[in-house]
Amino acid sequence: MRVLVTGVAGFIGSHLGARLLDGGHEVVGLDSFDETLYPAELHARNLETIGSHRRFEFVHGDLLDAPLVDGTLAQGRFDVVVHLAALAGVRPSIAQPKRYQRVNVEGTLNVLEACRAAGVARLVFASSSSVYGARSEVPFREDDAADRPASPYAATKRAGELFCANWSELWGIATTALRFFTVYGPRQRPEMAIHKFARLILDGKPLPLFGDGSTARDYTFIDDIIDGVVAAIDVTEGGRHRVYNLGGSRTTTLARLVELLEQHLGRRALVEKTAEQPGDVPITCASVERAARELGYAPKIPVEEGIARFCAWIKAESGA
Repeated sequence: MRVLVTGVAGFIGSHLGARLLDGGHEVVGLDSFDETLYPAELHARNLETIGSHRRFEFVHGDLLDAPLVDGTLAQGRFDVVVHLAALAGVRPSIAQPKRYQRVNVEGTLNVLEACRAAGVARLVFASSSSVYGARSEVPFREDDAADRPASPYAATKRAGELFCANWSELWGIATTALRFFTVYGPRQRPEMAIHKFARLILDGKPLPLFGDGSTARDYTFIDDIIDGVVAAIDVTEGGRHRVYNLGGSRTTTLARLVELLEQHLGRRALVEKTAEQPGDVPITCASVERAARELGYAPKIPVEEGIARFCAWIKAESGA
């Protein structure tokens, strides 16, 4: 296949690009190297694993540049678009809601419209477990209400899902929205909890623990997420819209996460408890029954193994 991956220089995008290239596909990657969450140099490093591959082409550009997005899609036949590019992060979205709306909603519309104009029949959209809001009943199922997102970021992801469904109905573009549950692993974004906490532990600096440590997340290793994305590419067809959870279907408390990091880094954390943050939710946990049935999705990496792999990577990166 010939695949366009937006956000190819990000954490998930760079892993997906590598998997697709290993599978014999052609990949065109679009990325702006946005520095909202981390510097452009880290985006460039993410691309090192695939940048010189003969079946990879990189396009530096912004989702809000509609002519560029249109031109990229029009340059050649694409079998599918995987739309990963977005501004991520709950807390920065509260500080910059208008910017998040522009990039995540208008940018997604630009991609959808470019697909329509170029005759691209399939699109896979990266959504988020945050669309479920501050629910306490678990596991989360795709048919659960997703009408009270707890942050502007979550609201933009839900809006993206709805526009994908709309373009399926109006124009017959097959769209699949994948609700990712707290993805981690090598090259994870540095501001995310696992990466941030590991750096602080290695540096012997205080680790801010929001709340009492009882909040829980469905941490999902990157390899499992990529398995689900690739499977979704294969089943996205027929002009229909589908939604799938991709998670580990198991929760880990914040306190337990710190314990696992201490164990595999071989150092104690200097924990400083602080107030819970606006936009945070108490728990996330994915039901993956639909994804198992329709995608053959089966997460394989338990959090204990995943954290061990991540810690091995970050120790090698930091020379610890």
